[in-house]
Amino acid sequence: MTGWLSALSVYRDRRIISITLLGFSSGVPLLLTASILQAWLTQEQVDLTSIGLFTLVGLPYTLKFLWAPLIDSIRIPVLSRLFGRRRSWLLLLQAFLIAATLVLAFSDPKANLFHVAVAALVVAFASASYDIIVDAFRIEICDEKNMAAGAATYVYGYRVAMWLTGFSSFVIADFFGWTVSYMVMAAFILIGTLTVLMTAEPEVETELLEETVPQSTKGYFDWLKTSVIDPFLNFMQKPDWLIILLFTVLYKFGDSLAGAMTNPFYLQTGFTLTEIAEIVKTLGTVAIFGGLFLGGWLLAATTMYRALWISGILQMVSNLMFAAQAAIGPDLSFLALTIGLENVASGMGTAVFVAYLSSLCNIAYTATQYALLTSLMAVARTVLVSPAGWLVERIGWIEFFILTTVAALPGLALLWYLSYRQPIEQQEGAT
Repeated sequence: MTGWLSALSVYRDRRIISITLLGFSSGVPLLLTASILQAWLTQEQVDLTSIGLFTLVGLPYTLKFLWAPLIDSIRIPVLSRLFGRRRSWLLLLQAFLIAATLVLAFSDPKANLFHVAVAALVVAFASASYDIIVDAFRIEICDEKNMAAGAATYVYGYRVAMWLTGFSSFVIADFFGWTVSYMVMAAFILIGTLTVLMTAEPEVETELLEETVPQSTKGYFDWLKTSVIDPFLNFMQKPDWLIILLFTVLYKFGDSLAGAMTNPFYLQTGFTLTEIAEIVKTLGTVAIFGGLFLGGWLLAATTMYRALWISGILQMVSNLMFAAQAAIGPDLSFLALTIGLENVASGMGTAVFVAYLSSLCNIAYTATQYALLTSLMAVARTVLVSPAGWLVERIGWIEFFILTTVAALPGLALLWYLSYRQPIEQQEGAT
């Protein structure tokens, strides 16, 4: 017992505290170009088709693995000598991210929607690039003893930031307007800047650093082949690898399609920004954490494929709650029930699906293959959901959410194929 209690001291490590705060600063921008921006555009009476297309500004999160090698390798002149290779990138991207968020804050959707789209795309690009360097900094600053604690507290900081921005941005916008709201969100990122200034540069062996940074054009392409192409080729050796990739895209498609238009739905149904902050953002966050816990418990209690089936069906059925909400109208009690059930199902699906994707990775290429798989998973919440607003305008809210339920069926059909093709012992071994 004493050993277990003493192990908790890892969370008092200054490095772990720094990682938590960096996770917070990394999580702040995510919703600024997603659900928060959707709410702003809805209040500005932008048409739903355009709002749906704004999900495409999240493409940098899907494609960030393409420029990750450059950020990992290039040293910033002057700044690298002053702060170190990793900290210089962190400080530069934080400044870029704050500036881009402020530009978005002073944009006017009514006057120039294209300008808003470009500003949002720049914020998403800066945010995705910042995630790359925070991940590298987190891994390099930790040792074997506190690596797991670093990963856990990073996710915690990230999730707390998503809750705080989702809640506070709506309340601030309700009283002071969206420009002030986005300015406050930009200020939250300064927490990361202060953290970097108070944290030492990771100690990386010179020899290792020289090996990871290409010294010539030929060296870069050789390194790119080893880091990106070889993991692809290795993955393609799996049986049914193409079906697996398609399943990765479609498993949460119905869930993502419904989520793409929820904030416009809440506002058009008659809920206020404060009500959305209190119920959707706060209760929803608690429900997601509960769903993540249940998903982990489910995976420990049964096989991988059974857990995927249970979570997938719950995700599909929970979308019907939104259809019922559209029929009932602005009832706060029913909204709480809708948000609770949908977020629990979504959290369960996320926990199980992330475990499934992790089980697919070859130990020799874990980081790269997992990045590529999660990029494919992000396709469902960016590219495929972009016509969501167009659909709502043509068929209405009730029919739309029924359609999102149907949209979950292709992923379940692929799950049936994969679970049928996999031997029983492999299914059980995945857990």
